[in-house]
Amino acid sequence: MGNRVICMKKKDIIISKGDGSRSKRLNRSQRKLLADEETLHQRALSMAIHQTELSQRFDGSMSRRVGSTSSRRRTLSDPFSNNKQVSDFFETLTVKKFILVHGEGFGGWCWYKTIALLEESGLSPITVDLTGSGFNMTDTNSVSTLEEYSKPLIELIQNLPEEEKVIVVGHSTGGACVSYALERFPDKISKAIFICATMVSDGQRPFDVFADELGSAERFMKESQFLIYGNGKDKPATGFMFEKQHVKSLYFNQSSNKDIALSMISMRSVPLGPMMEKLSLSAERYGKGRRFYVQTLDDLALSPDVQEKLVRENSPEGVFKIKGSDHCPFFSKPQSLHKILLEIAQIP
Repeated sequence: MGNRVICMKKKDIIISKGDGSRSKRLNRSQRKLLADEETLHQRALSMAIHQTELSQRFDGSMSRRVGSTSSRRRTLSDPFSNNKQVSDFFETLTVKKFILVHGEGFGGWCWYKTIALLEESGLSPITVDLTGSGFNMTDTNSVSTLEEYSKPLIELIQNLPEEEKVIVVGHSTGGACVSYALERFPDKISKAIFICATMVSDGQRPFDVFADELGSAERFMKESQFLIYGNGKDKPATGFMFEKQHVKSLYFNQSSNKDIALSMISMRSVPLGPMMEKLSLSAERYGKGRRFYVQTLDDLALSPDVQEKLVRENSPEGVFKIKGSDHCPFFSKPQSLHKILLEIAQIP
């Protein structure tokens, strides 16, 4: 598996004093970046507002890209300044396709900034809506197992060409789906990247990772005010959904108001069964996978201490850290996340 790599990211913005013309160029570049992000965000917001109406036109498996970026390629901040750098970069890559797996309550829409940045780097990102999430209109109350919840991801990997490999990226509880897929397809997944995610051990439940914040699973099932009883109060709970103010304070303490608004109208309830299911992970299959972890250091949903504990207990090959990121770095620190994904992709 190789030596463990620990990378602490430098400050995201370094202001250096120099001549006035250089400062103006930087300002113009920043204004261009903000304008491009604004355009992309407007498209994402428009898609989210019409999500319910449009959902019946989709097959509910793979998430549709939020706002096409094909005509805008390489217009945001570009990590490559010339064609030679692009060529050199691609020569080092054997896998160029990323599958982006969202976390609890989210959908493929949450990756809209990451999609744009990866595409502009010449890579091929694909988002997937887990069952009952995003544009997949399955009733979340009917999703009782991790197998059902992960089905769109599993089908996507199954349908890849025989020799093709992918890098799978999971956010938050989407990490459990990545672990499940890695156990199923250790030879198809080149690298698994866990972003402040539930990188669990064999026999552990995704929910167990959040025990410090939410209490034990048993206590949560008995006392939580966030539970949903889709089959009636006399039957076991089927899902959960936090109140909006709770979500804002836990997940988005460093995200923009626009991304918070997008999330508030797009997030859906979370099926409870998959979160309470113990994973069966073998050393022969899951254990042979190459796993990397991205820690978010201003995270109130999954604290840095908990993330550090996950890293100690599960020994990923590489650990990367993003300063100033909340639980959603694809919103609060998209450029930093993008750089880390490229760096991991280049690790031989």
